[in-house]
Amino acid sequence: MKGYRLYIMRHGRTEANEKGIYIGKTDYPLSAAGKNELLDKLDEFDYPGVERVYTSPLKRCTETADIIFKDRQTIVVPDLRELDFGEFEGLGVEELIKRDDYKEWLKGGIENSPPGGEALSDMIVRVYQALDRIIRNMMDEEFNATAIVTHSGIISNMLSCFGLPKYKPNEITCEPGEGFEVLVTAQMWHQAQAFEILGRAPFLK
Repeated sequence: MKGYRLYIMRHGRTEANEKGIYIGKTDYPLSAAGKNELLDKLDEFDYPGVERVYTSPLKRCTETADIIFKDRQTIVVPDLRELDFGEFEGLGVEELIKRDDYKEWLKGGIENSPPGGEALSDMIVRVYQALDRIIRNMMDEEFNATAIVTHSGIISNMLSCFGLPKYKPNEITCEPGEGFEVLVTAQMWHQAQAFEILGRAPFLK
């Protein structure tokens, strides 16, 4: 049975990442250092050849796609956006650590959302919907390999929920401009809503 490869990549660094603050819906672009880091990685790594790129609508992802998958067709998928952090948006741990609602949120739980923000359960539903559209699109158009450029939290939860072997979200993180290679077949996806995690991407030259 034919297998389809997806390269699920994290966007490059932003000024918010460098400051250590939570950003979800805020549309930060890549920082100058973030762009330079991606260009250095292009020299250090072999990024996979793909036939199409699906990306979060936020600038930090579309700009990353333009750098590491230059000249590839890009399709924006709104459901690949980052978690909405609500009242925690734009704040760092030092500002939040004394808040009881922040301590409660850190305990986790699929229905535990930041105040005014998005529950993990809602995020997982939209991520599934995005993946389903992308995988069906690949199969319909017979693409062998495509890329997704999205956010760290989206990647770790996507792979934790739908990837095999099973990992906890905090066990499957990646650096900016890096990610994971996964393999999916029609049978795996339609019967189990699952894909196989093959390893990390890109690959050292």
